[in-house]
Amino acid sequence: MSPTPGPRSVERALAVLDAVADAERPVGAKALARELGCALSTVYHLTGPLLARGYLVRTAEGYAPGPRVPALHRSHQRHHGLGAGTGELLGRLRRATGAEAYHTAYRDGLITVVDTTAPVTDAGHPFAPGPEPRAHATAHGKALLAALPRPLRRRYLAEHGMARLTERTITSAERFEAEVDRVRGQGFAVSVGEADLAYTCLAVALPGRGRGDGIVHALSVSLPTAEFGRRRGEIRAALIRAVPDFPILPES
Repeated sequence: MSPTPGPRSVERALAVLDAVADAERPVGAKALARELGCALSTVYHLTGPLLARGYLVRTAEGYAPGPRVPALHRSHQRHHGLGAGTGELLGRLRRATGAEAYHTAYRDGLITVVDTTAPVTDAGHPFAPGPEPRAHATAHGKALLAALPRPLRRRYLAEHGMARLTERTITSAERFEAEVDRVRGQGFAVSVGEADLAYTCLAVALPGRGRGDGIVHALSVSLPTAEFGRRRGEIRAALIRAVPDFPILPES
């Protein structure tokens, strides 16, 4: 576990949450102690408040995420200005295209995959909910960055870097600006194997649907690159049809 700023007990409690959240099955106390490099008694000390507050539950197999977790997700969506129905919209888009659907957002210098139809058990899928560190190589990242003023976009790329993920990844700021012009000209973004060679994604940003709070939203879908060529037009049309139904809350 790499050190982070803050009280050690808080760091370790968050490390427990991360370990349980990232695991495919409930995690036993001994396994957590090994992962954190601490005593078994420390694990019990850390998990006590997390159990009491509902962030964890203890099952016969070990610790699992608790009932408080979905409320955090709903709060995260609400703070991004989202009304009810985002999950339903993504589900409809998934059924219309046969491709996994995503809602992604830019806020305060960070890009996050807020929600997705990809099964949580699909550990091999490249676009999971959470911080998106590869925005320069994904369609949703390109769409969101293209919607920003150039200074904010350049600052984002400077802070987060442009790592080469495949031989198709754009790693030059100048080339990325040309890609931004292309995205703005055609009204959507495409990433063909730039983040993961096996996947292609398409995205549309919704910059005009924000509430004046600096948040930009995007809808996107991903599918195996091998399917992309023959279904590009069909999937793009379904994505664009879904845009007017995106549930943004009005400003209070």
